[in-house]
Amino acid sequence: MSGGSVNIMDHRNKTRVMEFILLGFQNEKEVEILLFSAFLLMYMMSLIGNTMIILLVCGDYRLHSPMYFFVANLSFLEVAITSTVVPKMLANIFSLTKAISFIGCLTQSFFYFFLGSTESFILVVMSFDRYIAICNPLRYAIIMNKQTCILLLLGSYLGAFLSILAPSILTAPLPFCGPNIINHFFCDSGPVLKLVCADIALAELADFISSAVLLLGSLLFTGVSYMYIIITILRIPSVQGRQKAFSTCVSHITVVTLYYGSSIFIYVRPKKGDVMDVNKFATVLNTIVTPMLNPFIYSLRNEKVKESLRDAFNKYVGMLTNSRSLKPQK
Repeated sequence: MSGGSVNIMDHRNKTRVMEFILLGFQNEKEVEILLFSAFLLMYMMSLIGNTMIILLVCGDYRLHSPMYFFVANLSFLEVAITSTVVPKMLANIFSLTKAISFIGCLTQSFFYFFLGSTESFILVVMSFDRYIAICNPLRYAIIMNKQTCILLLLGSYLGAFLSILAPSILTAPLPFCGPNIINHFFCDSGPVLKLVCADIALAELADFISSAVLLLGSLLFTGVSYMYIIITILRIPSVQGRQKAFSTCVSHITVVTLYYGSSIFIYVRPKKGDVMDVNKFATVLNTIVTPMLNPFIYSLRNEKVKESLRDAFNKYVGMLTNSRSLKPQK
């Protein structure tokens, strides 16, 4: 029998992994209870806050503009990304097996990176929107019309899909023969690839190049946009005008800093070494903390959103008062 046939038979005889074990944070029981409570609270705050932003943008005509259209879509992505990772992480904290199926692991990984890549493109689109609004305000309504906004949104999803296509194609057929223990709280690409019983050099290279091009390329585009924005703002003669123009960008700059800081640290390092605990912390920042903070960042620093929120609250209180007054007295 030829060497090639022997290799094929050896590959077939290897036991295929049917599930993975997610180690999570590996702390004492008391610490895990504390982590569970903190993560559950942050997850619920993220869901409520981002859903509130979506409902406000959809329901208030004052927020029917390109900037808030993309803010609402960013909030949707935050809800989707956290819901891809956090529920399973919370369930595994008290699980005895901490298991996730093979298909479930690959599915979680795919949607996490697809949605995260889409968020990168959306942040670029939002910086482009601010660039047009400040540097070319007279043509803003013409350039950023409804059709353009929809095309930019669809383009973000398509670009994200294409950016993760090569790593996904290279990773999916790789053999997993054991061990099956992932040193993370979700199926991140790096820890998963370490479990492959074959040469992973090409898959790792594709993963790194995809992450570097996506993150550094989008960060460069965003940086150039804000360079022109800052130059334009500095040319505004009045201090009040400069403050008003810059205030529309502060929220986006804050979100960009949080997102790219943690993402580049995790994924754009040729030699990642044994820093998994630090990666876990950075991933918590990326998948739980930042999505929780985004609604506060966009609402507390934005007068229109605060006005819309106050009006919605007053309307709700008014409805409750009216419903109580209409109840028959005993």
